[in-house]
Amino acid sequence: MNDIVVGMGEALWDVLPEGKKLGGAPANFAYHISQFGLNSRVVSAVGDDKLGVEILENFRDKKLYGIVDTVPYPTGTVQVELDAEGVPCYDIKEGVAWDNIPYTAGLEDLAKHTRAVCFGSLAQRSVVSRETINRFIDAMPKDDNVLKIFDINLRQGFYTKEILCNSFSKCNILKINDEELVTVSRMFGYPGIDLQDKCWILLAKYNLKMLILTCGVNGSYVFTPGSISFVETPKVVVADTVGAGDSFTATFVASILKGKSVREAHELAVKVSAYVCTQNGAMPVLPEVYLD
Repeated sequence: MNDIVVGMGEALWDVLPEGKKLGGAPANFAYHISQFGLNSRVVSAVGDDKLGVEILENFRDKKLYGIVDTVPYPTGTVQVELDAEGVPCYDIKEGVAWDNIPYTAGLEDLAKHTRAVCFGSLAQRSVVSRETINRFIDAMPKDDNVLKIFDINLRQGFYTKEILCNSFSKCNILKINDEELVTVSRMFGYPGIDLQDKCWILLAKYNLKMLILTCGVNGSYVFTPGSISFVETPKVVVADTVGAGDSFTATFVASILKGKSVREAHELAVKVSAYVCTQNGAMPVLPEVYLD
């Protein structure tokens, strides 16, 4: 099996106050994975329009490879407004190219050679892309070392209990933030107010290898059966937080694939995501000190 790592789902333009920047969690994830020297691919779709051509050009410039089909829908855009703390609010356009990612023979072949995939809830809002994501995961090697990361990324109202339940069942690593955990707990009717208890419930119920809980300035946790890692969030001057979570996920996954311990992977992921917060946009070049 080739050690290919795939980010699958939305590829789009984040339209920020200072202009548009390439975005979408899967592309962010795949880009940062590639910075760690791993063989990454992005799977998405763009429109046959100027914005779509620009995304493909940007991917080539960043040496970000993958299967990005051109489909007869407009390329995705997201209007991003930042609050006083640099935290983004999103207006995500619907009926766009990444809602319509086709399942192709090329995609099935890629799935068979994939060591790790990261997917979210947003690209599953439409039936076409949702079925493609599910078929891709099902076509991956049946190997206990294969990683299937569900980076939940709840956005606006683009998720249902059914989609979340299915994704929890298909993944073996779940990444969720504290606000999303509260939403999920309400939706699934989990009792109690302790966030850690809720994480243990999810870990056990879905037989997960790991559950990553990020709590913004209040630190982050990695739960594995029988153990817990907590790392404080460094204090940095925030430019914006766009893509910081994706860089965390990519760093953590890259570290695990390279044989680092959960604790080592967690500590490095925190450092990298803090650095990304000090930069504008989701895809800054990472300093060499993080890439050893």
